[in-house]
Amino acid sequence: MSMGRGSGRAALGAMLLVGAWAANWGLSGLRTHLLFFPLWLGYVLLVDGLLERTRGSSPWSRSPRGFVGLFLVSVPLWWLFELANERLGNWEYVGRELFGDLEYALLGSLSFSTVVPAVLVSAELARGAPFLERCARGPRLAVTRARLAASFALGLALLSVLLLWPRAGYPFLWMASVFLVEPIARRYGRRGLLDDLERGDWRPWFALWMGGLLCGFLWELWNWHSHPRWIYHLPGIDAPKLFEMPLPGYLGYLPFALQVYQWKELWLREPELLR
Repeated sequence: MSMGRGSGRAALGAMLLVGAWAANWGLSGLRTHLLFFPLWLGYVLLVDGLLERTRGSSPWSRSPRGFVGLFLVSVPLWWLFELANERLGNWEYVGRELFGDLEYALLGSLSFSTVVPAVLVSAELARGAPFLERCARGPRLAVTRARLAASFALGLALLSVLLLWPRAGYPFLWMASVFLVEPIARRYGRRGLLDDLERGDWRPWFALWMGGLLCGFLWELWNWHSHPRWIYHLPGIDAPKLFEMPLPGYLGYLPFALQVYQWKELWLREPELLR
């Protein structure tokens, strides 16, 4: 008997995830630079395969080429955050000094390639939650030229604050581009976050928020016993931690997921997501 649609991909993903997770937490010494990518690739393949098997459709099944594109567009997106962190200093990598610049750039890019696909397959998974159907007819927001201009201006203001006063404005890192990119996406005929709100459909937003939180939890969990790993320096936050992240910091994954979706739609038309 042949395996169902998506089953082989899900099985491969599960093997990669379990094997890399066990090795990352079970081995000592330097290892996470080699295990981060297969761990998260396994997660992405597992979730995508389960989506196709249970719902008959997934990002891979709708567009294999677009699915690969998610990994490619992910690399420059996270390097932009790394560039911003040079000014903010909100996180650092313990063990960075063990790698040369070229080696770090190559291994970092490989790891960063999993960010966008992980968030978006997680959002697709969350999109199937039955309770989200209650959000299909919510408040509507008319999109006008004035509101788009105000959105862009607000994004510029937030970006300016976080660069000029990084200790106070660093939370705006996760919000600024949400307001900046939306008018740009609509200018070039790309699907934006406001497209759904014009119809009062909040399901994609909640799915992205849930997918972002799920990925945030797993990023912090799998970072916990890693080497190299990241640690945080968040001014003004003295709160209990869940793994390395102070609890209020998890709120940043909500707008971050929106940014990931916007970035994907800006550069890739396929695969279609969260319809």
